[in-house]
Amino acid sequence: MPSTPTSSPASLRGRIPKVPFWAQILLGLVLGALLGWVAKSGDVHWLEVTLDKIGSIFVQLLMVVIAPLVFFAIMVSITNLRNVSNAARLATRTLMWFMITSLIAVVIGLAIGLLTDPGSGTGLTAADGKEPKKHGSWLDFLTGIVPTDVITPFTELNVLQIVFMAAAAGIAILQVGDKAKPVLDLSQAALELLQKVLWWVIRLAPLGSLGLVGTAIATYGWDLIGKYATFTADIYVGCAIVMFGVYPLLLSTVAKVNPLQFFKGAWPAIQLAFVSRSSVGTMPLTQKVTERLGVPKEYASFAVPFGSTTKMDGCASIYPAIAAIFVAQVFDVHLEIRDYVLIAFVSVIGSAATAGLTGATVMLTLTLSTLGLPMAGVGLLLAIDPIVDMMRTATNVAGQSVVPILVSAREGILDRKAYDAATSSPLEPVPATAAAA
Repeated sequence: MPSTPTSSPASLRGRIPKVPFWAQILLGLVLGALLGWVAKSGDVHWLEVTLDKIGSIFVQLLMVVIAPLVFFAIMVSITNLRNVSNAARLATRTLMWFMITSLIAVVIGLAIGLLTDPGSGTGLTAADGKEPKKHGSWLDFLTGIVPTDVITPFTELNVLQIVFMAAAAGIAILQVGDKAKPVLDLSQAALELLQKVLWWVIRLAPLGSLGLVGTAIATYGWDLIGKYATFTADIYVGCAIVMFGVYPLLLSTVAKVNPLQFFKGAWPAIQLAFVSRSSVGTMPLTQKVTERLGVPKEYASFAVPFGSTTKMDGCASIYPAIAAIFVAQVFDVHLEIRDYVLIAFVSVIGSAATAGLTGATVMLTLTLSTLGLPMAGVGLLLAIDPIVDMMRTATNVAGQSVVPILVSAREGILDRKAYDAATSSPLEPVPATAAAA
């Protein structure tokens, strides 16, 4: 009697289906919400502490990598412009489209806020808020760009100052020329190492999302969402209109490409942004999906890092517009036409103040201080911030990929075959050496 062949362990492992990354993240979100509810309703202190530790460790890992990553990414991206023809025009048009899309986003935010009155009927009062420790002001924004030393921006994670130093270093390398090649080679190697480390952290995103969402539910409970229901819905609707309405419209009319194909190719970066709540943390993956969608590497390696620190349609346009209306209504302050114009101005010009980090508190304080609204209003929104920040950051990252596609298409350098062939398969961040090739 012939023996029945047995499957080897390796072949059995090969038959086990691999769970897609997006499914892992979704599972983390669902489990986090469930465990957070259990911790809140059952007053399970140890579970709440565990969820908080899991979430905070994930964020800490991201923060450790972000400072050097931003420095080397910006510096290398500027040096990569030497390989791009019409680099000045590309940079100018990139900035122009950043401002155009920001203006569109803030107008949508204002329209939604005016139509829904998010601060009315919440039951919240001035006593429920408290003034934040850090404020944003135009003077701080302008003077705070230049660091007092080279160490503090990294220890305090002042991304705006890190960007300033990186830009200065990148321009200096271009000016020095061949003599600076060893420094550039070292920087490219360091960037590639940091991207690899960051990718290891990114793989922990499903676990991090479990902890972050679980902590939010365990700390505040579902009742909190009830008080901020209109505000939360406004942010999600506004971001959805921009991400699934404005961006596809621009892609189809300006770039003349299939918008559905964009979401197919960019989805890995968008879903990671939703969980990590960090544009800078998602930057290497954003760059990779942007290149996969046909944007030349030399240009993408400049536009995406630049956008990750300045292109914030969710955090710097939609959110401060709706939040300012919310705070004004809670504190019973009447806003006039000039106030809405100021909101739009702050959103378009001051978006770099968000600096790609988790949250948009600095941008909100900048907006409120410009309007003369009470800073205690920021405290009203801190509780709901983790929930709305997910959608805000996803919108930011989508825009950071859309603009390079628009510019590339208008300049005739977009690889349309690559764009049409892009898939939703997961990707590792692009190596720095490849980006500089």
